[in-house]
Amino acid sequence: MLQPLFAFILLLGLGQLAAAEKAGELPPGVKVLRDVEYSRPAGHPLLLDLYLPEKRTSKPLPVILWVHGGGWKNGSKDRCPATWLVPEGYAVASINYRLIPDHQWPAQMHDCRAAVRWLRAYAGTYGLHAGRIGAWGSSAGGHLVALMGTVDTSADERVQAVIDWFGPSDLLTMPPNVLSDNRTREDLAQANGALLLGGIVMDQPEKARAASALHHVSSNDAPFLIMHGTADEQVPVDQSQRLHDRLLAARVPSTLHLIPGAGHGGKEFSSPQVRQLILTFLDRHLKSPPVQSGRPKKGEPFNPKKPVSPRLQPVEN
Repeated sequence: MLQPLFAFILLLGLGQLAAAEKAGELPPGVKVLRDVEYSRPAGHPLLLDLYLPEKRTSKPLPVILWVHGGGWKNGSKDRCPATWLVPEGYAVASINYRLIPDHQWPAQMHDCRAAVRWLRAYAGTYGLHAGRIGAWGSSAGGHLVALMGTVDTSADERVQAVIDWFGPSDLLTMPPNVLSDNRTREDLAQANGALLLGGIVMDQPEKARAASALHHVSSNDAPFLIMHGTADEQVPVDQSQRLHDRLLAARVPSTLHLIPGAGHGGKEFSSPQVRQLILTFLDRHLKSPPVQSGRPKKGEPFNPKKPVSPRLQPVEN
């Protein structure tokens, strides 16, 4: 009897937190450090908001990096939907990154990696665990965090877990990038994918594959939790299904959770049941495993005692 009762109480608490966040309130016991500069590529300041417990904990906190959506064109770090994780024993960093059309690929990836490096460089200052960083994003942000979990990079830029909400995993097969009876080359040139890559996506397949997580999957990738609504009309469900299948084929831990009737986001993604899935996933991969020594592979814990890449400044783009 105790286990079902505990689950009910937890879900009730998560539901109350969701209601408070919808009203624009921070969860109880949470503070925010706003507009912290984490990088300045070509003189362009990039800011993050850092959500922490009001009282500093005795042990370093695992960190969740939230990457917003908006078609790589809109959106901001404001109204971060991940703040409910702070009372559950996490720190949360919500970032701005450079947007199209002013900034083309790979500026967005450079910014996400710069944020991870900043979190590690300042882990001691803010009570963060440098070896336990997860990345969570929606839509365009899901596209970016999926790449963070699959593209090989230096140890100081790797993440240990990924939550991908309905992100495009293969730019070549996204409908706005595919020529059809209803879509002309003029239409393709105006698609967000074309603005991201600097030209029609189908005309530059190598660049498109390089910017697609599906084509980077390997056995050393970080664990994934992928969520997608079955009624999503902007990013087809098969973008998540194919990525999930390829991760499993590479023996990477991956969970695909389809939400019946949900579209491209919406209230269904903040239900107590969804939050419990997220919390279980993060606790398993960011709280349970011990930090390992030596140079980690992708998805393995970062060793804070090992020297990291000196590249603490983002790549100019």
